Amino acid sequence: MGGAQGAQDVAAGQGLAVKLGPAPPDQLSEQGRVAGHVRKAGGELVETQPAYLQELDERLERALQARTYNELAVLTSDLPAAGGAAALAPQPGPSVTPKDLVRIQTRSGHIQRDGAWVVPQAMEVLVTSGHVKLDFTKAVITSRTLRIEADVHSGHLQLITRPGVVVDADEIAIRSGHVKTPTPWRAGVPEILRVEITGEVRSGHVNARPPRRSFWQWLRRAPRPYADSLA
Repeated sequence: MGGAQGAQDVAAGQGLAVKLGPAPPDQLSEQGRVAGHVRKAGGELVETQPAYLQELDERLERALQARTYNELAVLTSDLPAAGGAAALAPQPGPSVTPKDLVRIQTRSGHIQRDGAWVVPQAMEVLVTSGHVKLDFTKAVITSRTLRIEADVHSGHLQLITRPGVVVDADEIAIRSGHVKTPTPWRAGVPEILRVEITGEVRSGHVNARPPRRSFWQWLRRAPRPYADSLA
């Protein structure tokens, strides 16, 4: 693998998406290796925690569709070298190093973190009149805690969670807005990340919830995402 024409120049885990080589045997070999690692590492956990089956399926699909080394690296960054009950729980990965602090500021726009973004150690979020959305459903989690210092004026801070992601907003001060961060997961779902929100809500909103069905999923009466983990 590697050496493809047009490959980019930053190493995986440092912002560079190095393209996979064009030779199908090499590409399929690397994708298959990663898919095998994901399948082996997640197998035991899925046997005891069926709620993680959807995440395991998503990782396998992303492994087979990956086009860059970065896309493959994030799929195994939180997996131990061998499978086990903690396979999908956060484990430090050599290929992904989270930032100590990420600052987000919006006055009237929309900022979103989704996909395989790497969750930092801490965040400072200033929302004057816009919308900040942090989607953890496919995020790369490398530690047990994320601390968010929030200053929400008249905008909206939204967190989309997945099984094991717990949001604690007990220490946030509320002036005239509202904060809604229920824990929707049933008893027995292991905690993989605790998001601790502090700061102040002046006349805006902070809320956390699991992902919702799309309109077409609703029409087809498809089950809600992570339905097996919901209380």
